[in-house]
Amino acid sequence: MIVRWQAEARHALRSFHSSAPARAGIISNIGKKPIVYPSIVSLEPTPTAVAVKGPLGVTSVPLMPYMQISEIAPNTLSVAVENPKERKQRSMWGLTRTLIQNAIVGMTEGFTTPVYLVGVGYRAALEEDPRGKGDGRSGQRLNMKLGFSHSVFVSVPDHIKIEVPQPTKIVLSCTDKHQLGLFAAQIRRWRPPEPYKGKGIIVGNERIRMKTVKKK
Repeated sequence: MIVRWQAEARHALRSFHSSAPARAGIISNIGKKPIVYPSIVSLEPTPTAVAVKGPLGVTSVPLMPYMQISEIAPNTLSVAVENPKERKQRSMWGLTRTLIQNAIVGMTEGFTTPVYLVGVGYRAALEEDPRGKGDGRSGQRLNMKLGFSHSVFVSVPDHIKIEVPQPTKIVLSCTDKHQLGLFAAQIRRWRPPEPYKGKGIIVGNERIRMKTVKKK
């Protein structure tokens, strides 16, 4: 009897809930947004990829078989999927739209990320790579002092442009946002920021959550 009363009470509480039951989303909030691109960029969609050509070069974004690309207006592209109720297609919907948008920005403006060296004696310099060009190398390398007993050398890939305006600041530029992030992570890996003094290599607007030293 008590169990039945508890079940009825729970049902009564649920019936007075004012919010409507959640519906399974069938639309990607990112994927449904149209892509507006400038006239200096040309897009050539095919069943397997979208070719993006701009002032800074040419790139392509691969497409899954269920992706649908159409031009709904001049310089306006629409991205859709065959069955938005499927979770995988819905997730790839927004991802594909973001990749195409990033490719357009990369071929027109490019991407730039600053890297900061925070620490006493930390500094960087750009110099010629003694190994020269080849195997994806640009012929330049970073010479960094990061508190070790030796210098740290990082070869610069040929698709990355790099500047060192200050000994503690490195500016990376690339037309591919993904490749830019990978190279920035490669530099950061040598001295990740530590949470007690904040020393290390900081990428972009990265925020370090500081910790207090435990006192005995």
